[in-house]
Amino acid sequence: MSKVENATDQEVSNQPEEVVLDRLTWLDSHEAAEYLRKTANALRIMTYRGYVKPRKFRRRLYFRRIELDRLLESSVF
Repeated sequence: MSKVENATDQEVSNQPEEVVLDRLTWLDSHEAAEYLRKTANALRIMTYRGYVKPRKFRRRLYFRRIELDRLLESSVF
């Protein structure tokens, strides 16, 4: 591991979890559920009903933070 990668890992690990989530553009299912303050199952239901559109990458679902913000602002769920 290079010095830059190591320094970046240390910076991320020293910051509160909320700050790290603010930096991310793509959130996995668990991060997205936490961001919305819902359970993972509630997020699955919202996905099934079409409230939010996930993208699949390597057998995992990812959600754009911008779309989650729009969902929160619209108060659809």
